Amino acid sequence: HLTENSMHAPTTLLTSLALACGLTLNPLAAAAAEPVSENVFTIGGGVAAVSSYSGSDKLSASPLIILDYAMANGLFISTSRGIGYGGQAGPFSYSAALGYRGNREDHKRKGVNGWGGSDFLKGMGEVKGNASALLNAAYSPMPGLSLSVASDIPLSNRENGANMHFGASGQVYGRADAKGVQQDSVTISGQLGWGERKYVQTMYGVTAAQAAKTSFKQYTPKGGFYEAQATVNWEHRIDARWGVNTLIGVEHRMGDAAKSPIVQRKTSPIGAVYVTYRY
Repeated sequence: HLTENSMHAPTTLLTSLALACGLTLNPLAAAAAEPVSENVFTIGGGVAAVSSYSGSDKLSASPLIILDYAMANGLFISTSRGIGYGGQAGPFSYSAALGYRGNREDHKRKGVNGWGGSDFLKGMGEVKGNASALLNAAYSPMPGLSLSVASDIPLSNRENGANMHFGASGQVYGRADAKGVQQDSVTISGQLGWGERKYVQTMYGVTAAQAAKTSFKQYTPKGGFYEAQATVNWEHRIDARWGVNTLIGVEHRMGDAAKSPIVQRKTSPIGAVYVTYRY
């Protein structure tokens, strides 16, 4: 999803937030990495506002760090995409990478990076992070429109379970300068998150042992669709190297996840502002 013409889609933002800050936030259905015509190194930073954990009624501010080196041969090393390879065949693009899914703590994190923990979860114990295989594929039936599917499969702590995201994004506004270089782009994206039983149990369930240590009742959810997200992303290119991105959106817990006793709020806002510079 990091291309020469569209370096930072909403998928990149949320994946970067998860990987760079060690969070458990699941990315939007990530478009596969398309090859670039030359080696491109992108750095950036900003701040994001997200729920303290998936289902919390409180928002936390988290720093957003972007470091992405995309090579013309398809290899990439990135805080947002992990370490892997991406390619393209006509309207189809794909990528495979090794990444990391962050932990969730049962107490409020101190400092600016408060995402991933809450005192409301006291006694639930820590959900440990894990190394993940990140597999992505996308299809673009026409310019500006992308349909995608992404999977996050744990390679360590496999009891955390796997999840998948199905998404669609489309550019609804674009403005170019006299030379045809795009200066402003507004993209609307939506995605559905599906988790196997182990994933939904880990993130939204309450075991007998956890129930004994907390005020929550034991809860055993089934696998299935657990989340929907919708975002609007505005990218403004100051020049060929500098860019500013603003994202606002909403996420909604659904299915058995929405019925979990640890879910305080089913629908929550998300947002971020960040600046990028590419070499």
